[in-house]
Amino acid sequence: MSRSRRARRFPLQRIGVVLILLWSLVPIYWAVNISLQTESDARAKPSHYLPTNPTLGNYKALLTGNTDVSQQIRSSARNIVIECGVATIVTVLLATLAAYAFARMQFRGRNLLFYSVLATMAFPAYTTLIPLYRIMSDLGLVNTYTGIVLVYVSGFLPLATWVLHNYFASLPTSIEEAGLVDGANRLQVLWHVLLPLARPGIISTALITFLFAWAQFLFPLVLSTDSSTQPLTVVISALQGRHVVPSTLLNAAGVLAIAVPALLALTFNRYIVSGLLAGSTK
Repeated sequence: MSRSRRARRFPLQRIGVVLILLWSLVPIYWAVNISLQTESDARAKPSHYLPTNPTLGNYKALLTGNTDVSQQIRSSARNIVIECGVATIVTVLLATLAAYAFARMQFRGRNLLFYSVLATMAFPAYTTLIPLYRIMSDLGLVNTYTGIVLVYVSGFLPLATWVLHNYFASLPTSIEEAGLVDGANRLQVLWHVLLPLARPGIISTALITFLFAWAQFLFPLVLSTDSSTQPLTVVISALQGRHVVPSTLLNAAGVLAIAVPALLALTFNRYIVSGLLAGSTK
C-alpha cells in the first residue's frame, strides 16, 4: 500500500474514532453537567454547557436526604449490589466446577453436554423471559432476590463456563498429575494447585458477570414489580415518568448508576480483556 493511500486511510479512521467517542461520551457528559447544576440552572434557556454554579447538592440529597426519591434510590442501589454480587459469586462457583470437569475429567457424553451448554448462548435471552416469569411465579419467586439471582445465574453460566474452561484447558496437565501422584484428591488439586494458576481467569469471569448483571433491565423489570427488590436501573427509569422528580436528581442518580461499572471497567480493564479473549478462542 502506497504512502498516500495509508495517509488517506488514517484520517478516516481517526474521524471514525472521534465520532464513536462523541456518540458515547456526550450523553454521559451532559448527565454529569446537569447533575452539578441547580434545577433552575438546568431549566434555563439557553442551556448551560458548563455548570455556572457547580454544586454537589444533588448527590448529597440522594445519599443523605430523607425524601421518598432519595430513599428509593438508596434502596434500589442496595438491591442491585446484593443481586449482582450474589449472582456473581454463585455463577463463578458453579462455572469453576463445571469448567474443571469439562476440561480435565473424562466421562461419557462430555463433549455433547459441553457443546449443549454453549449452544444455549445462541438463543436470544429475551425469548425465555415469559417462560421464566411463569416458572418463577409458580414457585413464588417473583419479587424476591432469589428469583432474580437464579435468572441471572442461568443466563450468565454458559459464558462463564466457556471462559473458565479455556483457562483450565490451557494449564499443563503435568501439574495436576503430580498432585494426584502425591496423594491429593481432585478437589485438593483443584483448590491448592489449579485455582491459584487460574486466578486471572476467575477474576475476569467475575468482573464480566458482575458488569453484565449490573446492566440488566428487562428481566428485573418483569420479575420485580415491587420496589423492595427493584435494582437501580429499573427505579431510575420508573422515576423519569414522574413530573415531581427534579431532572437534576435523575441525572445525579444516572451518574451514580454508571459510576460503579465504569470504575470497575477502568480499574480492571486488563482482566476483562483477557477474559473476553479467552472466551473467544479455544
